[in-house]
Order: sequence, then structure tokens, then C-alpha cells
Amino acid sequence: MGIIRTSLSFMLGSFCGAYIAQNYNVPNIRKLADSSLIMAKRIEETYRKPAGDKRNKDASE
Repeated sequence: MGIIRTSLSFMLGSFCGAYIAQNYNVPNIRKLADSSLIMAKRIEETYRKPAGDKRNKDASE
């Protein structure tokens, strides 16, 4: 009985997903994720600390 219930819910989800994709304007998730990653990289590069000496300057004095 478990395999029938699992298969039925999987098929129902697949059919609903196909129907929604064909009849509604669904955004492209990969394109959205790529643009978000590019924006995050740009923000990270903008606010990154400048590269400098990694040693503790107080210990060397």
C-alpha cells in the first residue's frame, strides 16, 4: 500500500507541475539563482577588506 501512495503523490505532483508550467508564466529558477549569485559576488567584492599583512602588528612591536 505504501508504494501505491508514494507513486500516486509523485504522479499527481508531476502532472500538476507540468500543467502549471504550460499554462502560467513561471520564472526560470536557474536564471534567478545565477543573477542572485552575481549580485552577491559584486556586494562581497565591494565590501571586502583590503588585502594586507596577515601578521598581528601588535606582536611585532
